[in-house]
Amino acid sequence: MTTITRQGIEIEISGNLPPIGTAAPPFSLAATDLDDVGLSDFTGKKVILNIFPSIDTPTCAKSVRAFNEQAAAMDNTVVLCISPDLPYAHKRFCEVENIDNVIALSTFRTPEFGRDYGVTMISTQRRGLLARAVVVIDEKGKVVYTELVPELTREPDYQAALRSI
Repeated sequence: MTTITRQGIEIEISGNLPPIGTAAPPFSLAATDLDDVGLSDFTGKKVILNIFPSIDTPTCAKSVRAFNEQAAAMDNTVVLCISPDLPYAHKRFCEVENIDNVIALSTFRTPEFGRDYGVTMISTQRRGLLARAVVVIDEKGKVVYTELVPELTREPDYQAALRSI
């Protein structure tokens, strides 16, 4: 069983991130306008999945801001910020923070996303939320980089993710 921690408390995770070199699992998630958005909508583009527990926590908010700033200038690349938050919460955050270079998506209709990507927390009071992780997918749909952040209160390694592009 894969585990992460939050301030020293172990949290079990539902599985493992997709292996590098394999096809990224397909998904369809809810956008801020409630439309379905799938991985297939970005065929031919590099895709960064910024996966996190909730937009309403400081570290998660930092990751969205950081990817909004750092990845925006990358050619043929899209950043998908994914959490179980309702689309309304994503929309509110992005509007207040002037976030417009990433796409916010919710797993509220499709909790299987967390299972398919191996990031659903299955123990402690946080069970059902997603662990902090980054998955980078190339233009052909293959996974080229993954990071499961071992401590929930830490930010991902943005530079490593961006270098994988």
